[in-house]
Amino acid sequence: MARLGYLGSFDTSPCSDLVVSVPQTAIVSTDSAKRSGSFESTMDVTSARDECDAVLNEVERAVITDREFLETVLVGFLADGHVLLEDVPGTGKTLTARSVATALGLSFQRVQFTPDLLPSDVLGTHVFNEKSREFEFQPGPIFANVVLADEINRAPPKTQAALLEAMEEGQATIDGETMELPKPFFVIATQNPVEQEGTFPLPEAQMDRFVAKAGIGYPDEAGELDLLRRRAGRDTRSPTVEAVLDAERIETMKQAPEEVRVEGGLLQYMVSIARATREDRRVEVGVSPRGTQRMFEAARARAVVKGREYVVPEDVKRLAPNVLAHRIVLTPDAAVENVAKQDVVADVLDSVEVPTVQG
Repeated sequence: MARLGYLGSFDTSPCSDLVVSVPQTAIVSTDSAKRSGSFESTMDVTSARDECDAVLNEVERAVITDREFLETVLVGFLADGHVLLEDVPGTGKTLTARSVATALGLSFQRVQFTPDLLPSDVLGTHVFNEKSREFEFQPGPIFANVVLADEINRAPPKTQAALLEAMEEGQATIDGETMELPKPFFVIATQNPVEQEGTFPLPEAQMDRFVAKAGIGYPDEAGELDLLRRRAGRDTRSPTVEAVLDAERIETMKQAPEEVRVEGGLLQYMVSIARATREDRRVEVGVSPRGTQRMFEAARARAVVKGREYVVPEDVKRLAPNVLAHRIVLTPDAAVENVAKQDVVADVLDSVEVPTVQG
């Protein structure tokens, strides 16, 4: 018999109506939209850049942070991946996730990960209907376009593993039945470094599922003063943003990175960087081939955000700390010596020759 799981551990409305305060079109799938002929299948890079700028400008109305951080989050979305945010509480991680989802015009759900959270609390469970005398599936919060997995490393490994299939395949298997998740599907997970990786550190396999890992950081003095001024100018505690895109434009925008060209020299540059991490004496496990591919996809996405039809070495160098560092496993000696993974990536970037690329 299926477990009758509790559904009170996450911030959401009843699961029978998952799309809350966002357009119903937010969960239109690519295939259904194409079949209806409701939008073109491609968008040029310049138009995609303009859409990205509109999203970033809208999110900046609510979140006070460095624009490059927001670009990293958007790059993860455009690269059809997921993003892990690590920082102290109160810096705006949840607000960032909610604002990005709203600006994109997508449905949003937040799951608060705790030690007693079970996979069914994330994926959903079958509930007995007294009227029909049958078990009915009650979808979990994962059935949304943007899912915030808050403090993901506080949940046990079994619950963390419930996200693996969803993040990689865009589907969830529940009681032997495989169900498609809404498209697009984007996970923003957070973990708190103050608690030293939390109760249950994420395994390497799950860390590798995130395109990028980034930290929002504290605002500077002027930014923190602006935070108070904005609060004084409204009568609600949390700022709000408006939707600037919809599902149709998002799906065409996400095709734009496929049109970005990457020269052979840059392909070799990415491969050389990945292989150099495996040869570093401080590294026990270097960047995987999947990590190399994610670097390629992220670089093309960043080129779109910057309005270019081609990748340049600067894209790789800017993204490498966020895309590669969390995929590295240090040796025990390096861990004892408190070697930073970002320093390993920085040293690798210094050691690999940068190719010359013609624009």
